[in-house]
Amino acid sequence: MLKLQSSKQWINQLSQVNDWVLLGLWMVLGGILRFTNLSAKPPWTDEFATMVFSLGNDFRSVPLNQVISLDRLLQPLSVNGDVGIGHVVSLLLQEDNHPPLYFVLVHLWVNLWQTAGEYVDVKVMRSLPALLGILSILGVYFLGKIAFRSRLVGQMSAGLMAVSPFGIFLAQEARHYTLSILFVIASLLCLILTIQHLYRQSIIPLWLVFTWILVNSLGLSVHYFFVLTLIAEAITLVILIYAKYRNNLSRLSKRNIIRVLAAILGTSATGLLWIFLAISHGYGNNMITWIHPLSHIKYAISPPFQLLAVWVPMLSLLPVESSSIPVVIISGLILLLFFIWLIPYSIRGIRKGLKINKFALPLLALMIFISGVIASFLIITYVVGVDLTRAARYSFTYFPGVIVLVGASLAILWNNIKPENKQLQKKETINPLILLQKLYNKLNCNGQFAFYAVWLMGFLGAVTVLINLGYQKYYRPEQLISVIKENSSQPVLIATTHKSLVQTGEMMGIALELRHRNGLENISFLLINQTENNDLQSTKNLQAIVNNLPKPLEIWAVNFNSAIELNYCNFDTKEYPYIDGYGYKKYSCN
Repeated sequence: MLKLQSSKQWINQLSQVNDWVLLGLWMVLGGILRFTNLSAKPPWTDEFATMVFSLGNDFRSVPLNQVISLDRLLQPLSVNGDVGIGHVVSLLLQEDNHPPLYFVLVHLWVNLWQTAGEYVDVKVMRSLPALLGILSILGVYFLGKIAFRSRLVGQMSAGLMAVSPFGIFLAQEARHYTLSILFVIASLLCLILTIQHLYRQSIIPLWLVFTWILVNSLGLSVHYFFVLTLIAEAITLVILIYAKYRNNLSRLSKRNIIRVLAAILGTSATGLLWIFLAISHGYGNNMITWIHPLSHIKYAISPPFQLLAVWVPMLSLLPVESSSIPVVIISGLILLLFFIWLIPYSIRGIRKGLKINKFALPLLALMIFISGVIASFLIITYVVGVDLTRAARYSFTYFPGVIVLVGASLAILWNNIKPENKQLQKKETINPLILLQKLYNKLNCNGQFAFYAVWLMGFLGAVTVLINLGYQKYYRPEQLISVIKENSSQPVLIATTHKSLVQTGEMMGIALELRHRNGLENISFLLINQTENNDLQSTKNLQAIVNNLPKPLEIWAVNFNSAIELNYCNFDTKEYPYIDGYGYKKYSCN
């Protein structure tokens, strides 16, 4: 009997070792994917905002209404050794619209790797989010394992997170979303543990209450939209408590009521503090003016489709942004067929899990939570009139919940192995429809094969992102530089109108790309200040400045949002290619 018991312990220990080895493999693979081509894509305006503010620099140091050099434009990207954390926090509250925690961490991170005076390295800036993205693999493993009391759920969640195209997209941006994801994971875990205590009618530990308050407070200190996560958690808590105790509220422990209220009040106190700080500092710099109010029919019908465009790449993505139309069509069809199979298959797993005691409660919690965040998105979009669905990255608020929910549904059906349809196996005629039907039959009859198929589609999506055929950047300065290089023979002035730091970031993207190119010299920049309802002044300022510049000269008006009237300058009527993020015109001045 003793020998049998020791044998079982040995098998259990071996299983735990294999569990850690597999988790380590997921993290190594996820790390390779997140660090591959990390600096290949050009940074865009939001990333420039992170770089500049975390360095303790200011966009206002870039002069307006005067011709400046490339180095003068990029000066805010130089590492400043004299700036401390306090200055970073103060500057951020005045100039940006985000809480300061992530920017402080980036400030410390950059000072570890770079010296004062040099331009900040994009790879250094993006390496911190990439590392945090690797930790999210570990995070969803523990969320799945602890919430469902199943190592298999944890492993499948970690495997899906490792190759998630959406996760890799966020991890390769110099932004704060991967840190926010870690706090979403931790907060979700606290929520599910609290609900489990309430359903077992056991006392919620004080350490759990204080941990939940701390996690929520830190989450709000990274991104204000973390509040959407908290709203959905509150909705989940209320619904599940009502479902459990609606017939007998007296069974609900007073100590648990007090501790739940303590968690809510503690979190609310932090939220109110950040709301006060945001309002008192004017909430930043117009960087969210691109979120259109729903004043046009196009904006009214697009939110559901924009949400769908986020849900798909959480699990898979194919080259739908390829320049080849046939590739786009084939990729779209494959994705359509994949999700036509996956959605009912996952629903089947969830339905089965709802009949299993240890799976039912976390499944319900995750489904209500995800629905709560999506409902918040749609209410803000249609009622408030601010379209949050336009920004895919804001879905960080529920992304880990989707990964663990799908991971759990696949784990529940892992051992679901049924005999396949013999009639299909007897057919020897090679017919695409028959092959598809056999594949569909195989996916539905073998739970292990189904997970491998989902993981493979995720891996293909990760590769799609890495080779820039999915989640392409909003701005393509490298393409604009190629056009200018091929079509310029005189000194070049790149001119734009300036309303906020967004336009400065657009020009910085061009300037940073120029630093990495050879054969392009004698290029300068001009940012014309543009005030509300005064486009005529911008036109006059451009004209006056150009009149005083030596000729010959080529003016490339990039994202210039005023009329252009230049003396002795000819507009180039040649048709130039469309470039994402940059509308442009060329004028030759002699």
